[in-house]
Amino acid sequence: MPNLAELHRHLDGSLRPATLRELAALHQVALPNDIRFTAGMGLSEALARFEVTVACLQMPDAVARIAGEMCEDAALESTSYLEIRFAPQLHQGAAMEVIVDAALEGAAGRAQFILCALYGETPELVEKLVTLAAERDGVVGIDLAGGPAPFHSFGMADYAPAFTRAKGLGLGRTVHAGEGRPAQEIAFAIKELHAQRIGHACSVLDSNEVCDLMLERNVTIEACPSSNVHTGIYQRVADHPLPQWLDRGLQVCVCTDNTLLSDVDLPTELARVAAIDGMTADKMDAVIRFGHDAAFGTR
Repeated sequence: MPNLAELHRHLDGSLRPATLRELAALHQVALPNDIRFTAGMGLSEALARFEVTVACLQMPDAVARIAGEMCEDAALESTSYLEIRFAPQLHQGAAMEVIVDAALEGAAGRAQFILCALYGETPELVEKLVTLAAERDGVVGIDLAGGPAPFHSFGMADYAPAFTRAKGLGLGRTVHAGEGRPAQEIAFAIKELHAQRIGHACSVLDSNEVCDLMLERNVTIEACPSSNVHTGIYQRVADHPLPQWLDRGLQVCVCTDNTLLSDVDLPTELARVAAIDGMTADKMDAVIRFGHDAAFGTR
């Protein structure tokens, strides 16, 4: 197995099962019989599972522990470069600054971090995340995660000033977009939020204009096929259009999204991708290379 790069892995979805059980008992959090995602459950139900894991991760010591264990697990997967993303505002056992510093301490230089804003949050909070990221070595980017909802008071356009400031500060920018939503959302993320990478981007082939934009701007897709099956975008990993994306010239890397919730590690996800009709050894080499090329910590 070659050295791998993992660019899209959420801290609150990637706990070890034994650690989750221990933390749940410690903090008296009720666990479902099986917290893992199931095929076709949909994005809303999938996002709700994070309420359980985040409830176990309110304190800085728990955040530090999970960050450290994620680094250990990644090393066992032959992952030589790891970006961990999370939303420190959800971990309310301490100030956001303390939570971010705890994650950095737990990783001890073995991973880089991306701070996640969530669709619907205030622009002021996103600005705070940009400031936190810019002030800390080891935090290499910001993300917009989750998904838009009709009841949200704020949308992607409201976050453009913060992402523009992040660009000026040299921070990486990635956005969850086109995850079962129109391709024009991807275009907006690239044009207005200066996204260098797009998480999921499942609808990208719906628009030649958006494909051309991604090629023009050298944007990389963070593909998470197993996760997309769980959110109901594809019935099977075998249905994922990743080979067609590569044929179109798009840059794509393969990621796990959530190792616990999707019950997957990076070698397993790559093996599933390799079995998709149309994938070749050269294409597999390309997705591994694109992962290293698009890493925020090495730009």
